[in-house]
Amino acid sequence: MTTQTVAGENRTRRAMWGSVGKFAILGVAAFLTLGPVIWTFYTALTPTDPVTNAPAFGLAAFQDVFARIPVWLFIWNSALVTILVAVGQMLSAAMAGYVFARFDFKAKNLIFALILATMMVPMQVTIVPVFILIRGMGLADTLLALIIPALPTAFGTFLMRQYFMGLPPELAEAAELDGAGPWRVFFGVYLPLATPGLAIVGILAFNYHWNEFFRPLIMTISEQNFTLPLGLVTLQGNLGTGSVSTVLAGVVISMIPALLVFVFGQKPLREGLTAGAGK
Repeated sequence: MTTQTVAGENRTRRAMWGSVGKFAILGVAAFLTLGPVIWTFYTALTPTDPVTNAPAFGLAAFQDVFARIPVWLFIWNSALVTILVAVGQMLSAAMAGYVFARFDFKAKNLIFALILATMMVPMQVTIVPVFILIRGMGLADTLLALIIPALPTAFGTFLMRQYFMGLPPELAEAAELDGAGPWRVFFGVYLPLATPGLAIVGILAFNYHWNEFFRPLIMTISEQNFTLPLGLVTLQGNLGTGSVSTVLAGVVISMIPALLVFVFGQKPLREGLTAGAGK
């Protein structure tokens, strides 16, 4: 056996063990990530039978959730708040980002820096002043208390500003030569080209506000204004009685919309990120 043959076998062996190590690490990471999710679905679908005291496959836990709390009301509240916030953030971020990217005005950089600085302030610091303002407007314990303060987005403004800065300014010049005004240039030329960036803002806003718990806990009191994450808290008493399956069935119900948005929004989200990188 020649020296070259031995060296080639050693390289093959090292490559094989390297691949095994990579798959092992990926397997552990996948187990740690998907394990709790799989356990949640399995426990929700196999509640304990009260007669035999043994797990029984079925949808009894989900029926128990709908029997105990007004799930459809909570889903409606969450959907209304989340969709309006997502659309509002897309519009506000697009308009603010376009202004910061295409217009020059006094103290522009300072104002933009102050907007970015708000990202460093925890929500727990601002929730009390926001609540006082909402109460002064007479909107306490309403869904508008969850929608209006969430419409501006510092991250979305930053993202759309960077996206608009990557688009050629010659498009605006050509549109203005054709007689287009500022609003028409924005809505007719730049906004359609910024669709991938808007998709990122909308998807991230939906996933965040659908699962939001802290603000609804502070802003709402009446059960008819509860969102789904807040409404599911009323099931926590079942943990003390051993009905863990009922609680996890509620968790599964809350996961389904976010999971669907992730599955169907994965492509536009990926296209938006790669488009921004390409520009």
